Amino acid sequence: MHLITRLYLVQVLQAIDETDAKGFDAAGILTQRTRQVAWYSQTWNWFNGAWHEGNPPLIGPRSHVSWLGSSVFDGARVFEGVMPDIDLHCARVNRSATTIGLKPTMDPQAIVELVREGVKKFAPGTALYVKPMYWGEAEGLATIAPDPESTQFCLSLFEAPMPVPGGMSVMKSSFRRPTLEAMPTDSKAGALYPNNARVIREAKEKGFDNALVLDALGNVAETGTSNVFMAKDGVVYTPYPNGTFLNGITRQRVIQLLRDDGATVVEGTLRYEDFATADEIFISGNYSKVMPVLRIDSRELQPGPFYRQARELYWAYAHSKGVSQAA
Repeated sequence: MHLITRLYLVQVLQAIDETDAKGFDAAGILTQRTRQVAWYSQTWNWFNGAWHEGNPPLIGPRSHVSWLGSSVFDGARVFEGVMPDIDLHCARVNRSATTIGLKPTMDPQAIVELVREGVKKFAPGTALYVKPMYWGEAEGLATIAPDPESTQFCLSLFEAPMPVPGGMSVMKSSFRRPTLEAMPTDSKAGALYPNNARVIREAKEKGFDNALVLDALGNVAETGTSNVFMAKDGVVYTPYPNGTFLNGITRQRVIQLLRDDGATVVEGTLRYEDFATADEIFISGNYSKVMPVLRIDSRELQPGPFYRQARELYWAYAHSKGVSQAA
């Protein structure tokens, strides 16, 4: 058992022993203890007009989201004093909410301003993950659908160091991406992520960091956590956004930056075999931005020129004039 988990259980048992409180009173005490020994990093959340530190309880057993999964979120980054494309991320969370039947309650620019306010609660230069989110609180149509008028909003910012490029390895996942007819793949819905979790668990069990995930037709869609690129004979290729995966904001930015810098980038239909024989592979995503893949199956790869070009271009863009500053 993980040391932090053991400590958490000890703290919980101590909390039970130390109080004669019953029912929700006991639950409240346990919640306070959980905050003190939590696994999460420094966190600040804006909810219902005020900032709250840590991991405050915001939903209950009757909350629609807790049992029927009516949640969406987006992810942006604050690092090195900048927060590139923050406006696009804040606009997308509203679109995601509408897609699954929720009613956005925040103007995207208002969310951006809250991010700037929240950044000041952390030490200067702290790298943050920025997570605006909506969820359904009350039951709506046939119970299964959330009541749009009950939509809740929270902005969560937490400390998350930027990953350092390393030896990322990938395999072919046995799980597939759903189609738009089967799941709301045109949104960043929480309900989509248990499938991604299956992908990552399988990869880890087989000795890999991640996996390439196919769509229903057997074409490569993405990895379990990010969009994916490959290069062959001087051309960059990436799967065409056919509705089975989210056309990432960082993905779109990388494509634009590479094309503007003279690279040929083709969005098309790609098979796993194309990646297995590629000259180089790299990924794009909000959490780590641009990272190289250094092994596919048993084949070793090197960080390639297009990966380096994409990463350098992205960092230059992130720090360029006109990009949102964190403070």
